[in-house]
Formats: sequence, C-alpha cells, structure tokens
Amino acid sequence: MAGLLDNRVAIVTGAGAGIGEAIARAYADEGARVVVADINADTAASVAASLDEALPIAVDVTDEQQVKDLVTRTVTEFGGLHVVVPNAGIATTAPLVETSFADWRKVMSVNLDGVFLTIRHALPALLDSGGGSIVTVCSITATTGSALVGSYAAAKAAVRSLTETVSAELRFQNIRANALLPGFIDTDLVKSHQASFENALGLQAGGFDDFVASKQTRYGRPEEVAAAAVFFASDLSAWCNGSSLILDGGFRASLL
Repeated sequence: MAGLLDNRVAIVTGAGAGIGEAIARAYADEGARVVVADINADTAASVAASLDEALPIAVDVTDEQQVKDLVTRTVTEFGGLHVVVPNAGIATTAPLVETSFADWRKVMSVNLDGVFLTIRHALPALLDSGGGSIVTVCSITATTGSALVGSYAAAKAAVRSLTETVSAELRFQNIRANALLPGFIDTDLVKSHQASFENALGLQAGGFDDFVASKQTRYGRPEEVAAAAVFFASDLSAWCNGSSLILDGGFRASLL
C-alpha cells in the first residue's frame, strides 16, 4: 500500500525525542526517507536505527554552518529535499521580572533563530526539488500572552508569523508553509517544567496534571501532533498554505 509520503525526503530537527521523534516515525511509516536531526547524537542515532532508510545527523540549530551542512548532507545522501520540520526547541519557566537576558536569548536562539536558519538554508534545496512543505511546530502560546513562559511564547508567536511570511513569499514556487499549535503534550520537555508551574501557581505536587485536565481534558499525545504533521506534509493538504492548526483539546476555546 502506497504511503502518503512515498518518494519524499524529510528533515525533522529535534527528532531525538518528544514531538520530533513522533513526527520522524510517522513520516517513515508513510514512506518518507527521514533525516533524524538532533543536538544529541546518541538519541538521533537510536531513533534513526529503528526506522527504514533514516539518517541520523547531530546538529545544533543555532550554528549556521551546522545547519548548512545538515541540508547539504541530506541532499547528498538522498538526492533531494521535500519536507522540512524545524521542530527543535527549549523552554524556561519564570516570570518576566525574573528572566535574565541570557535566558531570553537562549530560548530565542533555539526556538526562533534555529527555525529561521533551518528554513533559510532548506529553501534552495526545496526549490531545486520542485517545491515542498515546511511544517513548523509552534504552540497555543503563540495565540495569546502566556504567564511564566514569556520567552517561549514570544518565540512561538514569531515562528507563526515567519511561517505565514514563507507562505506569502513562496506560494507561487510550490512551497507550502503551515504551523502546528499544540497545547500541553505528554513529553519530557513539558514534564520537566511541571514543578516550576506548580510552584508559580501555588499548586501541590501533581496539581499541574489536574490543571491541564481541567483545560484540555488530558495531555495530548505526540502521535496526535505527528498525524497533523503528516497531513501538512502530504498532498492531503495541497490547498493549505499559511495555515495554523490548533491541537489542544479545547484549551484555547476555554479561554474565550
């Protein structure tokens, strides 16, 4: 049975764990040859080893030369590039009054600059392949101000705008760019900040789980975000360009 992404080559950054790993696996299941890119070489290699025709590449997305090399090696190994998911991201949890400029810049460097660099250096390869799809991983925090994650929310809002800019500039060259906006997903990144959220919100240990359940019924699963990433990468979304898809179990709707 033909896969939705047969004969396509995809780069997924931050693919060593969490949402990125789930997207890499979903793409491979649909027939894509996947470059599993991650700052952690061991996790990238582990994920790639479990997939068919996958290539692990260690990359720091804040280093422009490493990003250039990522794209060059992808094209050299697989002969082209059709899908790019600049997913790599980090987060800090602190009120703005306690956020240092160094912490602000660290988040921006990965979550915004890294996305820009990945898109910027992937675009020539996408164009050489006749076009393709860029799928950014933003957040529902991109839609409204979010306490305690100011740097993360600001970066994600900027990525959403950048996604729309790519669409506006390149739609006539067969480049599509769409954004995924997940709510709280069951990943190590989210769970690693749980205690900080509980302390800031005055919740008891484990109280953040109840808070999430009250807003979006449960944590989302990485595989649910990955299914949407397959949609945006495939021809099923051929008429989607500059779109944002919220995946939050109704969290944002509960705020309206």
